[in-house]
Amino acid sequence: MNKCKITVLKTTLDEALALEYGAEGLKACPNHEKGQIYYADYAKPDGFCDEAWKAIYQYVFALSHGASGGLFYNGSWIRKPGVAICSCNDGLRPVIFKIESMDDASVAD
Repeated sequence: MNKCKITVLKTTLDEALALEYGAEGLKACPNHEKGQIYYADYAKPDGFCDEAWKAIYQYVFALSHGASGGLFYNGSWIRKPGVAICSCNDGLRPVIFKIESMDDASVAD
């Protein structure tokens, strides 16, 4: 099992949906910022949003275990082996993550 690098690519806010359904003054996710980097394997990285982790951990797990050559859905989704582009499940302000498999082996604490 190897580690994965998780990079925050983008934080978003769907203004139309936020206006209709969001709390007053809702802004983009306060937990993550573009450019943040985390490293993970079987455990959620310190400081990583719990809900975002629930949405992406299966891709981290798959990539850390080799994920059938690293191409998801036979290359019809992502063209780069060892990479997944995912988002958290916040419908008003999703955060977009890039997950990359690494050659660094995980070490159990």
